[in-house]
Amino acid sequence: MSALFCFGLGYSAGFLARDLAGEGWRIAGTSRSGAAGADRFPLHRFARSAPLADAAAALAGTTHLLISVPPDEAGDPVLAEHAGDIAALGGLSWVGYLSTTGVYGDRGGGWVDESAALAPSGERGRRRVAAEAGWLELHRRHGLPVHVFRLAGIYGPGRSALDTVRQRRAQRIDKPGQVFSRIHVADIVQVLRASMARPDPGAIYNVCDDDPAPPEAVVAYACRLLGLPPPPLVPFAEAELTPMARSFYDDNKRVANRRIKEELGVRLRYPGYRDGLDALGDRPSAGS
Repeated sequence: MSALFCFGLGYSAGFLARDLAGEGWRIAGTSRSGAAGADRFPLHRFARSAPLADAAAALAGTTHLLISVPPDEAGDPVLAEHAGDIAALGGLSWVGYLSTTGVYGDRGGGWVDESAALAPSGERGRRRVAAEAGWLELHRRHGLPVHVFRLAGIYGPGRSALDTVRQRRAQRIDKPGQVFSRIHVADIVQVLRASMARPDPGAIYNVCDDDPAPPEAVVAYACRLLGLPPPPLVPFAEAELTPMARSFYDDNKRVANRRIKEELGVRLRYPGYRDGLDALGDRPSAGS
């Protein structure tokens, strides 16, 4: 039986887990709160202060391993606590580490692919670069089938511009020239499953759609779908943003996704934000 263990059974990993469980896979994972998927999958509490109580038992029989726990100020907690346990596993067919396109830093709106130098703008990006290096070193040192997935901004059911507009939390922030790349969670699942079917240990993939776009355009389109007037444009300098939200605007780039198409054969279900929001709003495509 194929068996997936997720360190961090959260939003994206949860969609993959439910997909595979429907096909008879055995699923288990970790959660800090014990809430995500608790009604369906065996969960183990995991945090830096609370490693798996019996890692050998928890991981026994695992054929596929997914890591979505972010690094903290001390580094990657999964590597710190369980690198030896993972290296000792037999029968692993695939290991996936979920990273972020933030490792590329700011490119002034230019394009980046997986060959681009890593130049993160902030501390979170630097932690991700170090974590990626740690997982790839585990691949080189122990022959583990590690794959790195650099995810763009994730959206999907319950987590999209439609939700922020409905909740009256949406802002249209005016920062001329700013674009972000995005990815629908269903396409993240598609990419991960394609990699599982065609492992290439040591490979790195950008996971994003075809349509980097200004954030204010996405909010405006969500308002259009909901039949609501868009909120007014607010200059970036005047916008009420948390420090974390403001930090995302430090990076301005377009992320290329050729590799997932050519090497994994992925055909995106939602190649642009309009397609994804149309589907989430249960509307036929409204086009451009």
